[in-house]
Amino acid sequence: MFHATPEQPPTRDPGDIGDRTLRKVRRRVLPVIVALYFVAYLDRNNVGFARSGMGSDLGLTDAMYGLGAGIFFIGYVLMEVPSNAGMYRFGARRWLARILVSWGVMACVMAFVSGETSFYTVRFLLGAAEAGFFPAVLFYLTLWFPAAQRVTALGIFVLAQPVANALGAPFSGLLLNLEGVWGLHGWQWMFLIEGAPAVVLGLLAPLLLTDRPAQATWLHEDERAWLVKAMKAEQTATASPARRPFLAGLRDRRALVYGLLNLGMVCGIYGLGLWLPTIVSALGHFSSTQLGLVVMIPYAVSVPFVYYWSKRADRTGRRAGHASVSMVTAAVGLVGAGFLLPLSPVLALVSLTVAAGGIYSAVAPFLAMPAAAFTGAAAAAGLGLVNALGNIGGFVAPYLVGLIKSGTGDMRIALLFLAGCLAATALVVHLYARKRPEGTAPAVGAEVPAAASAAAPAR
Repeated sequence: MFHATPEQPPTRDPGDIGDRTLRKVRRRVLPVIVALYFVAYLDRNNVGFARSGMGSDLGLTDAMYGLGAGIFFIGYVLMEVPSNAGMYRFGARRWLARILVSWGVMACVMAFVSGETSFYTVRFLLGAAEAGFFPAVLFYLTLWFPAAQRVTALGIFVLAQPVANALGAPFSGLLLNLEGVWGLHGWQWMFLIEGAPAVVLGLLAPLLLTDRPAQATWLHEDERAWLVKAMKAEQTATASPARRPFLAGLRDRRALVYGLLNLGMVCGIYGLGLWLPTIVSALGHFSSTQLGLVVMIPYAVSVPFVYYWSKRADRTGRRAGHASVSMVTAAVGLVGAGFLLPLSPVLALVSLTVAAGGIYSAVAPFLAMPAAAFTGAAAAAGLGLVNALGNIGGFVAPYLVGLIKSGTGDMRIALLFLAGCLAATALVVHLYARKRPEGTAPAVGAEVPAAASAAAPAR
């Protein structure tokens, strides 16, 4: 707030500098990051809506689709850690711009696949192009938000997943109705129209993002000084020789453990997400538009719960407990959906909604744990490895679901498989992380670590 008198220039009410600074950071950083992830998730999962059209037009079976949907993550995993090294070397603005433009181009190229081989090839290249985006954002958030506020920041970021699916589902359904326009299939229009925003945002990213707090000219000088000192104090308080160098993040056993746990969680996320349109289509006869609207329901209902659960994890500090409960909830929902599919479409949809809420609400408290375990260059490497290993689940789950469905004709068995992955992951998360510092953090009481209490300049 500004006060002016004729005798002196305007001055600001200092208030709580920590609250004021982080509020500005949230308003400036998070909307851009959420918009980028919204587009990423839309381009990653819209192949689920193209499944039917591509199957009939290109002759893709369930197993072929499952392999192609999952092969995205092979390219993603192989390029994950090298990409995150580029992020640390060149900075967020330039590297995220590179990622956005390259994946936007490949997302558009998906419109021109002509058969099984080209489908696999372009999906692989799309994954390679997008590699590094998610851990780069996680690392980026560690530069701007103290650990005590990071679950909420991650929760807002993760909201882009269900929001992208909730809004993207009916939009993708509508685009499928463009069948035959200018000689293109509806699924081709979907890939072209939904891929273009990534290219546009990639060109704008250098203007919208700031690499580090020290460069944040949109903060007042005292706010910028406070944030730089606060983040430096936190990094100093948590730093150890094993956490500083880039390669040390790859050697740290915690990165391996959290990466394998992330694999189990990701199996549930993409096993459900990439097959949900197919599952819902088995509940009744829907047009493309109706299918999109029905698929939207589980994701739309998930959004407020994801935000609430992330805030609650920050407030209590019990990250491991919140992640475990969420994954168990998702497993229960998948089991219920599996048994209710042949009995009641309405109750099956309710169970799928419970599963979606559980899956997406687990992401922020889970990822906040490895994000709190590493600092500096080790965070870029460690988080890259966590995400790389986790995204192997993005290949395994869709492919196995496709094989199970092709081999048995029974989606229930596939849903039970996904539920088992989530339940086992929930148990191990509880046993491994609940007593670790990053798994049971101090509850939110102050906006900054104690070591930063003197970071604000004297008034």
